Amino acid sequence: MSTTSSTLELARLVREGRQYWASQSGQAIRHAERACLGPVCESVFGAHSLELGMGASMADMCPVRHPMRWAPTRELADTASMLVCQPDALPLLDESLSLVVIHHLLEVVPHPHHVLQEAARVTAAEGRLIIFGWAPLGPGGLSRALPSRRRRLPWRGHWRTPGRLGDWLAFVDFEIERVDYCGFHLPGSLPSNAMLETLGRRHNLPLSDSYMIHARRKSQLVRPQGASLPFARPLGTSSLGGAASVGQARSEHELERMTEGD
Repeated sequence: MSTTSSTLELARLVREGRQYWASQSGQAIRHAERACLGPVCESVFGAHSLELGMGASMADMCPVRHPMRWAPTRELADTASMLVCQPDALPLLDESLSLVVIHHLLEVVPHPHHVLQEAARVTAAEGRLIIFGWAPLGPGGLSRALPSRRRRLPWRGHWRTPGRLGDWLAFVDFEIERVDYCGFHLPGSLPSNAMLETLGRRHNLPLSDSYMIHARRKSQLVRPQGASLPFARPLGTSSLGGAASVGQARSEHELERMTEGD
C-alpha cells in the first residue's frame, strides 16, 4: 500500500473512530477509562506527552507541560498541538516523552507492532507507556460473535489479551507493571452502573469492556567500558531521533514473524 493510500485509509479510520467515541456508548467507555487513568496521571510529571488514538483527549488531566495528540492528516488536526504523521513514524527524539498513551489503536492499524515500537522508542526511561485495549472476555468481546458487527467500530480489528501485548512489549524492552480493567456492565447495557464499576475495579476482574496496561522500560545493565554495543537501525522513518537504544536491537523481522496471524 502506498503512503498516500495508507494515509487516506487512516484518515477514514480516524473519522469513523471519532464518530464512535462521540456516541453514547463511546462516551460511557471513555468515562470509565479516564477514571482508571486518573490515578496514573497524578504521578506523571514532565515536559512532553503524546496520545495516539481516535477520540478526544484521555490524558488532559495529567500535569504535563506540553501535551500532544496525533492525527494522520492536517485536515483532522483540530488543535495546534496535534502531531500530523504516520503513527509508525513519529518525528520525535528517542526517549523524549514522559507519557505515551495508545488508545484502542493497536486493534485496527495495519502494522500494530510498528506503532508499538515507535511508541516505545519515544518513551523516556523514567516515563510511562499506557495502552488501552478491548478485553476479549468482556461483554463487548462476546458481542463480536455476530459477524456483521466485526465490520464496524469498536468491534472491528484484532482484539488481543494483555498477555499477548506483554510478549510484544518484551521485544521492545518494556515490561508490564500492572493491568487495570475498566468498563464493567451487564450485556446489553452501558458501563454506567457505579456499583458494578466499583466492584469490578476493586477486584480487577478481566470481565470488563477494556483494559489499561501500565508499561515501563526495562532497566538496562551497565556494560563494561569498551564492550561492543550492537546498535540497531532506527525503528521509525522520521528525520528526528534516528538512533535506536541498545535494548531495541532485536530485529524488526523477528517481531513481525512473532505477530503473524494476530
